Amino acid sequence: MTDLGGKIVYQIYPKSFRDSDGDGQGDLPGVIEKLDYLQGLGVDYLWLTPVFPSPQNDNGYDVADYCAIDPGFGTMEDMERLIAESGKRGLKVMLDMVFNHTSTDHEWFRKALAGEKEYQDYYIFRDGTPDQLPANWQSKFGGPAWEYVPALGKWYLHLYDVTQADLNWENPRVREELKNVIRFWKEKGVKGFRFDVVNLISKPEVFTDDMEGDGRRFYTDGPHIHEYLKELVGDTGIGEFMTVGEMSSTHIEDCIRYSNPEERELSMCFNFHHLKVDYKNGDKWSLMEPDRMELKRLFEEWQTGMQEAHGWNALFWCNHDQPRIVSRLGDEGQHWKQSAKMLGACIHLMQGTPYIYQGEELGMTNPHFQDIGQYKDVESLNYYGILLEQGKTKEEALKILAARSRDNSRTPMQWSGEAGCGFTDGTPWIETAGNYREINVQAQMADGDSVYHFYRRLIELRKEKSVISRGSIDFLMQENPDVLAYRRKYQDEELVVLNNLTGKEITVPTEVVWCGYEKILGNYEDSCVKNGTVSLRPFEVLVLEKRR
Repeated sequence: MTDLGGKIVYQIYPKSFRDSDGDGQGDLPGVIEKLDYLQGLGVDYLWLTPVFPSPQNDNGYDVADYCAIDPGFGTMEDMERLIAESGKRGLKVMLDMVFNHTSTDHEWFRKALAGEKEYQDYYIFRDGTPDQLPANWQSKFGGPAWEYVPALGKWYLHLYDVTQADLNWENPRVREELKNVIRFWKEKGVKGFRFDVVNLISKPEVFTDDMEGDGRRFYTDGPHIHEYLKELVGDTGIGEFMTVGEMSSTHIEDCIRYSNPEERELSMCFNFHHLKVDYKNGDKWSLMEPDRMELKRLFEEWQTGMQEAHGWNALFWCNHDQPRIVSRLGDEGQHWKQSAKMLGACIHLMQGTPYIYQGEELGMTNPHFQDIGQYKDVESLNYYGILLEQGKTKEEALKILAARSRDNSRTPMQWSGEAGCGFTDGTPWIETAGNYREINVQAQMADGDSVYHFYRRLIELRKEKSVISRGSIDFLMQENPDVLAYRRKYQDEELVVLNNLTGKEITVPTEVVWCGYEKILGNYEDSCVKNGTVSLRPFEVLVLEKRR
């Protein structure tokens, strides 16, 4: 895959993007309706989260059939039309492949439960008794990672929900089945693939109790992971496609191998280390103020580490599993617009391929739900119960969900200030954020100073300037916790990017900013220069280009 740095991916969560038929759930015809909007934004790839048949216990990441379309989203004809209409606009479709596990509704698992040994070998079953787990591993959604099937006298592994049974990649037949899925969609015209939690597919031969954690150290970046990825990519001929692997609890050494072109595995990696800087003691469900020094350290480690070893980063703040970044690291109040723009520029001007999650280009915020009945996500509902069991009050548990729930990013896309926010004429499957009357596409397209137009300019700059798409990166002001600053260089081009991560004014020393540079982008109308130094206002971003 060439020119990774010049491409931008837009992630669509179809269930919440646009409802074309008034049933309250987004669908593929709704995506087709909005293709002109996406073309106008300037993106290149459309990543759709799963639209395959599913009981929706994990909002589509519990797949029951990889080669069909869930009726709730439309038909195969709708998907074919989406691919064709996208192509007419210069847009490419990227599908989300959930290959670590299937739904327990999948035909393979149903045959396994019926006693067919061939299909039991498609999954990770272990003989046992109801009172003895094969290992003490914990599900990422809470509770044990094993479920007992009395009729079989066996346990099966589910690293996620009990209805998401882990596939046995040790079985060559499983690997061939999954290759056929890729071939099927490749034939349909799909041009990219995102692989869900793909670094968890290789499990150890022996399951051992974890006396230090939840078991992830035994299966993360497992023993045959690189071998399996090379085989999957090589045998399906998608080496020149855009492929991205979601990497759970991974390490930079493995991500270098995953994304180094010489390894012929994936184009790039998602890692989530930078999105754990507000986890107290590493626990998602324990709140703390973001550690900005750790955020800066992680960006520098991954940007420079991948650069030096020819790996490639996916650049992102938001997705369907993460809270809205402006609510998390920005300011929902006085400096909402400035912080939304700064956070966008901070990521988009780094080295890698930027991803925009639907509504991020508007500065959409968390919805701040007040009642457990407003939540739909299986992880959130499970952990609400766990938090209460731990002694939290309902108010404390709801405060944690309001900050951490995956539903924060799954509220409907805010197209207009009308009822239903332009998402639906019916009752949305999940409530809208209350600020849709102020924050919406219609209003921002009409406002030249909006977050939307700032994102359009970020995309234009990446396509215009090779220093952004191809340049090296060096970090500046490493000891200052409040400013994330870096320099990009390519041939005779040079940029300096200054990001004030706080709501206070900060002076940048003269050794960082000097004569011979001019401002090409910012989120304030003018720059504040005092006595030869630059004073960054709250959440200000300042992009300076060296004059040639």
